[in-house]
Amino acid sequence: MENQELIQMLNKDLADEHAAILRYLTHSYLEGEDTPIGAKLLSRCREEMWHMHWLGMIIGTLGGEPDMEPAEYPYDPTNRATILKSYVDYEKNLVLHYEHEAENVNDPHIKRVLLREAWESEMHAEKFQKMRDKLSPEQAAGLPGEENELSDELAGMLQKSVAAKYNQMLQTLRDAWVLQDHGLDAWQRMDFSMTKMKQLAHSSEPVAENGIEPNLIPGVIHTGKSFEEAVDKALNDLQDSLDLHLKLQSNEEAKKDGGLMSNLDLTTRQERYEAEELHDRQKKLK
Repeated sequence: MENQELIQMLNKDLADEHAAILRYLTHSYLEGEDTPIGAKLLSRCREEMWHMHWLGMIIGTLGGEPDMEPAEYPYDPTNRATILKSYVDYEKNLVLHYEHEAENVNDPHIKRVLLREAWESEMHAEKFQKMRDKLSPEQAAGLPGEENELSDELAGMLQKSVAAKYNQMLQTLRDAWVLQDHGLDAWQRMDFSMTKMKQLAHSSEPVAENGIEPNLIPGVIHTGKSFEEAVDKALNDLQDSLDLHLKLQSNEEAKKDGGLMSNLDLTTRQERYEAEELHDRQKKLK
């Protein structure tokens, strides 16, 4: 298989894993991460993140550009039973898909990764089936999420935070994969992506708890090969989200939610920390 053909194939797999992450993450937020169903969905989501990471690292190593646009995730949203049945079907399809791809790849590492994604997808299908089997009749017939109690203003601000953190996370992942020749500097980008994942949860949870799907829509990803440009963009994006979170902290409705205010305080502290780290990197690069 030619290098470019291999990159194209892996990018399609990347999009499939990305789609699975978004579906299970959104469902987990709607259920509530501290509920039994939500916690199990979040666990599957984390495993899918590893799948996406392995593929992204290989694409970057091959000199390719990771496609950060997720694929479609077909599912039946009628109720929990039909949703989980869709998850079982999706994961089962991935098993045969990855096994077939592994047969056509010569590189032993890539072959092993594809086969691992196959048997882990099979395990996911089994676990989703067990979740479905354990649903009570009321749970099976119901849907996750509650009635919206947020004002349009606060919901809109939180959704902007969700979009900002989701796209910052995608950008930092892309940078870590493509610019991995920069060693520890590139891996710092990966470290920051993990922090952004938690910040994303801080904004997504209050949205989802009110029955609104978080705004997990990918924007424009910077695809330059310059690490200096990557740091400059990261700083600009970080300042934008810091400004938004400072406005959220002064929102009167938000102030009534102690948990949200605590999470916003943590997020702004983390953003200032990251900005200081990036400023140091910026000085070294110039």
